[in-house]
Amino acid sequence: MHEGEIFLTMDKKTIIEETEKYYLPVFGRYPMVMELGQGCRVWDDEGNEYVDAFAGIAVNSLGYNHPVLVKAISEQAAKLMHCSNLYYTEIQAKALRMVAEATGMDRIFFANCGAEGNEGAMKLARKYGVSKAPTKYKIISAEESFHGRTFDTLAATGHDYYHVGYGPLSPGHVLVPYGDIKALEAQMDDDVCAVLLEPVQGEGGVHVPPDEYLQQVRALCDKHDALLIFDEVQTGVARTGKWFAYMHSGVKPDVLTFAKGIGGGFPVAGFAVPERLAHVFKPGDHGGTFGGNPLACAAVYATLTTIKSEGLVDKVAEKGEYFKNELRKLQEKYPDKVTDVRGCGLMLGMEVAGEGKPIVESCLANNVIVNCTAGNVIRIVPPLIISKEEIDIVVAALDKALAAC
Repeated sequence: MHEGEIFLTMDKKTIIEETEKYYLPVFGRYPMVMELGQGCRVWDDEGNEYVDAFAGIAVNSLGYNHPVLVKAISEQAAKLMHCSNLYYTEIQAKALRMVAEATGMDRIFFANCGAEGNEGAMKLARKYGVSKAPTKYKIISAEESFHGRTFDTLAATGHDYYHVGYGPLSPGHVLVPYGDIKALEAQMDDDVCAVLLEPVQGEGGVHVPPDEYLQQVRALCDKHDALLIFDEVQTGVARTGKWFAYMHSGVKPDVLTFAKGIGGGFPVAGFAVPERLAHVFKPGDHGGTFGGNPLACAAVYATLTTIKSEGLVDKVAEKGEYFKNELRKLQEKYPDKVTDVRGCGLMLGMEVAGEGKPIVESCLANNVIVNCTAGNVIRIVPPLIISKEEIDIVVAALDKALAAC
């Protein structure tokens, strides 16, 4: 490599070829090169503009290039990007307080991705359980769930697709149907250390359980002294019209995990617990080199303070209701093609009778980005700042796609 070569620009063909040459082939990518983002819009290298209703998989909570977030990260990068957790930093203290207030919890651990947060939560639950009895290590999670691709989160994830080729999986994990309290009750005993659930299933197809289900799960956990862990990696940070999705039901977990939107696009995650669980881990039991670094904490603090100052929690609830009603109009218009509309806030799913992929591709051809999960559920998780006018653009693209399929 010649001096300065790193700064040379590449054409689209070279970008794709170089990426395919060097990156492990684990992603199914579209032949598009994204170059710029602003608000809820992104532009590719050919100047095509898209309304993004996917937000980098529910990550870009403040949209693209939000001035408060950009300023916070830039200023922190110029001061101190990384510092070992052997020392204190002001920005971490500020971020910790904001996360504690938003989650309704007392103690926080910062990690780097959702799977890492879930791993830490399960690790804490295992230590909690084994401290009570050596056989108290069983973790129950739900079929069709998704908790990550690391080895233990893989065992907790309820999709056979992700398990193929990785057996034997980590022991001590049990799967039950989501929303089926009798199935859960049949597996509950005093050897269960935790129940791990998404308060709204994301990858599984945007499934919202009835409040009474979560209340019954809470009661079973209390009966057997098992920790209730809510994976709020996708549902958290105002996504559903509350700070965290558990607040809809009033069922408070013992451990709450977070990631995705909490950094507004910057990689940061973690888990939160009440004070009574603060000392399950002793110094040295858990940690990480990069978790809670100053740059990540600057992103967290800027994101959460902006959500609060701009009143986005209530705005998401309002816009989410509008969006859902517009999708229901499509269901009425295409009753043979749209079988269900569900979700809450700006985490919505439109289930279709056929494959969802052609609808995603049609929307993309019409400059709108949506996603398909579970094979036939169009998942919509836009930036929290999306406008009603942009919602209308997304709905119009879906209308056009449904008419053509």
